[in-house]
Amino acid sequence: MTTKPAAQQLSRMSAGELLSGQPPEWSVPHAMATIRDRVKGQGTHIAVLDDDPTGTQSVHGVPVLTTWESADLRAALRHPSNAFFVLTNSRGRSRPEAAAISQTIATRLADLADELGIDVEAISRSDSTLRGHFPTEIDALQQGFGERGRRYDGVIICPCFLEAGRVTVNDVQWVRVGDQFVPAAGTEFAADATFGYQSSNLRAWVQEKTEGRIPFEEVRSISLADIRNGGPRRVAQLLQEPAGRAVIVNAASYADLEVFVLGLLEAEGAGRRFLYRTGPSFVRVRAGIEPKPVLGPEDIYPDGDRPGSGLVVVGSHAALSTRQLEAAMALGGLHPVELSVPRLLGAGRDDEIDRTVEEVAERLPDSDVVLYTSRDLVRTDDPDESLTLSRSVSSALVDVVARLDRSRPPRFLVAKGGITSSDLATEGLGVRRAEVAGQLLPGAVSVWLLTADSDFPGLPYVIFPGNVGSTETLARVVSILRERPNA
Repeated sequence: MTTKPAAQQLSRMSAGELLSGQPPEWSVPHAMATIRDRVKGQGTHIAVLDDDPTGTQSVHGVPVLTTWESADLRAALRHPSNAFFVLTNSRGRSRPEAAAISQTIATRLADLADELGIDVEAISRSDSTLRGHFPTEIDALQQGFGERGRRYDGVIICPCFLEAGRVTVNDVQWVRVGDQFVPAAGTEFAADATFGYQSSNLRAWVQEKTEGRIPFEEVRSISLADIRNGGPRRVAQLLQEPAGRAVIVNAASYADLEVFVLGLLEAEGAGRRFLYRTGPSFVRVRAGIEPKPVLGPEDIYPDGDRPGSGLVVVGSHAALSTRQLEAAMALGGLHPVELSVPRLLGAGRDDEIDRTVEEVAERLPDSDVVLYTSRDLVRTDDPDESLTLSRSVSSALVDVVARLDRSRPPRFLVAKGGITSSDLATEGLGVRRAEVAGQLLPGAVSVWLLTADSDFPGLPYVIFPGNVGSTETLARVVSILRERPNA
C-alpha cells in the first residue's frame, strides 16, 4: 500500500479533478480539435485490437467488429469514424491463439491499407491493471505487418485508464482502491492465475514479461516533467531520438495524454512509426474523439421504450464484482439465479444448465433477473488450466443466453466481466457488428446497440468490466437502465 502523502499527491493529479475543474496549466488549448484535424487530414485509420470488449468504455460513435474477415475490416475502414474496434477476446484465449489472431489481423490490415490507399495504425488495447498477453500480441503484430514490409521503431506502452483511477507516475502503474492509490503489483489483479506479475514499475514489468529480452535499460520513459514542462515539442524530440524498444508514457490526466499525442503526431510526421499497447484512455485521445455526456434513456432506447425485463449476467469472480453483485441484489426487483460452478465442472453440467435455463425463462418475463456464477472460485496453479476453467464456466453462461426465447427479447442485457461479455456477444447473441452508443458512467460501462444482423436487433448490450467502479456501481447501472425514455 502506498503511503498517505503519495496517495494524496496522486489524488490531486487524478482524472476526477480534471473532469470537474479547469484545465491544468500545462494543457494545450484546443488540443483535441488539433489532434482530430491532423488524424483526418492524414487519412489515418486506427484499428484497435481489443483483448476483451471493455476497451470501448472511453469512446462513442465507433463500430465494433467481432470478426476479422477482410470484408468486415474493409467495411470498418470505410466507416465515417476514423477508428474502429476488433474484438479478439484474446485475454480469454491461449497464448498461441492470441498470437495467431494478432498476426492475421495485421497482415489483413496491411493488405487493405495498400488496396484502399490509406494509412492504418494498430493499437493493442489491453488491461489497465496489466493483465493480458504481453509481449505476445505486440510481437505478433510486428511479425504480421513485417511480412508486408512495414517496420516500427518501438512500442508505446500507455496503460492508464483515468476514469477508473489507473495512472502512471514515475513509471509506476497505480491503481485507485477506495481513496488510496496502490502500486499495481500490490493489488488482486497482479495475482491473476494466468497473467500474474511482480513489478509495478513498467520498465521492470517489460523486462519481467519479456523474460529479459527487453532489459530495463532499453525501456525508455516519457516522464510527467517531459510532458508538463516540455510540452509536445519535447515529446516529439524524445520520440525522434534513437528510441528504446519500448517507451513508457507517464500520464495522470487527459491533458497529459493530449500533450503526448500531439508530440507523437509530430514525430510520426517526421517518419517515426510505433505500435501501441495501451489502456482505454489513450485510444480516445489518439483517435481525436471528444468526450460525450453519459447516456440517458433516450440514448439507450433510441427507438422508444422496449417491453420486457432486463437480464444481468455476472461471470467475473473479482472481489469487487462480488461486492457489486450483493449491492445490486439489495435494490429489489432483481430475481437471483445462481449457476453452480462445481456442478458445471462435474458430471452434472448439463442438468445444471437446463435447470438454470428454465428458471431464467420462468422469471424473466415478469422480473429483472441477475444470473451469476457461484462465488466459490475454483483455482489451479497452472495458468493454461485456469484459463480453460474460466472458458468452461463462460460457455455455460453462453448456453443459457443462447437458449433465451428470441421472440421475447430482454429489455436490456448487462454482461459483467471481460470473458463473459465477449462470449455472450459473439456466441450467445450472434453479434457480428455493433456500434458504441456511449457510456452509462463517465468513461466506464459502455452500451452497444446491436444491429439488425444480431439475434436481438436494437438490444442495449451493456459491457461492464469486472474490475471497474465502486461497490454501488452495478446497482447504479441497473437503476439507469430501468429508467423509461420520455418519462
